[in-house]
Amino acid sequence: MAILTLEDGTRFAGQSFGAKTDIIGEVVFNTGMTGYQEVLTDPSYCGQIVTMTYPLIGNYGVNDIDPESAHPQVSAFIVREACDQPSNWRSQGNISQYLEDHGICGLSGIDTRALTRIIREKGTMRGIITQDEPTEEQIRLMKGYECKLPVDIVTCREKYEYCGGGLKVAVIDYGLKRNIIRSLKKRNCAVTVFPARTPAKEIISGGFNGVMLTNGPGDPKDNVEVIENLKQLVGKLPIFGICLGHQLLSLAMGADTEKLKYGHRGANHPVKDLKKDRVYITSQNHGYTIVEDTLPDGLEVSHRNWNDGTIEGINYKDHDMFTVQFHPEASPGPEDTAYLFDEFIAMMRS
Repeated sequence: MAILTLEDGTRFAGQSFGAKTDIIGEVVFNTGMTGYQEVLTDPSYCGQIVTMTYPLIGNYGVNDIDPESAHPQVSAFIVREACDQPSNWRSQGNISQYLEDHGICGLSGIDTRALTRIIREKGTMRGIITQDEPTEEQIRLMKGYECKLPVDIVTCREKYEYCGGGLKVAVIDYGLKRNIIRSLKKRNCAVTVFPARTPAKEIISGGFNGVMLTNGPGDPKDNVEVIENLKQLVGKLPIFGICLGHQLLSLAMGADTEKLKYGHRGANHPVKDLKKDRVYITSQNHGYTIVEDTLPDGLEVSHRNWNDGTIEGINYKDHDMFTVQFHPEASPGPEDTAYLFDEFIAMMRS
């Protein structure tokens, strides 16, 4: 048995799988039907207990190809049913053993629809998964939980070169997903990955054609030093930002951000490209958004979420820069918006 307790007192009792540990985190939900291994290994989920709304998870197993980072990044994983006998030619094991090997707690056998509805109505909240009844001390710790500076946890420790090619791109790692690098490599780019706090002058002097700002976890406003570094990069090189990188660059330009009630997480979010007048289905994973009323002159909305109207993209009219809130590299999710990498290549070449 294992028990999920939310900070409002709601309890869900189910079965434990994966590592049999007690864990505290922010409880969120993901609406993707597939791509659970990419979800597990997405660094943007650092500090979070992820609930999958699709009922059966693990049916095609796990492998060494799909991960988006070196190991699972979630604090814990909640599903309705965990499949322990996967069937797929690529499968190299089941999800329970995969989580156990990496020390990640799993909870199955609960009504994930009911849990998701609570989060949608009350907003994202803290929670704790325990193998027995939680103690008063555990509840106290859970209610005061805060994942501090998660970008520092997930970023690389030193710079490294990933692949060779024509255009040289500096990738600043705030919580890098591997498919960002694959997308650049596919377009014949030479990629150098830098830690999140790398001084701007090191990148400016590196002979790069452009800068990629990656996705990552947490509240963007916590990254004060990173934002100051980005201010120094503006106008020096073409910049393309994704997810947290999108938020950080907007903060550097004078905009503000705020926390969404329950965020956007899944591979089925409609976003409209306002210039193309076309809606695309996108992969998303974020809990914050840019406040539109705070956009300074020179920043215009380029993409909009077609569910709730929030900002999904910014065009910086006075500079060679653009950013998006969603994930054009997908993994998991559709590749409908991969054209943005082509636009970044064209911007660097021009």
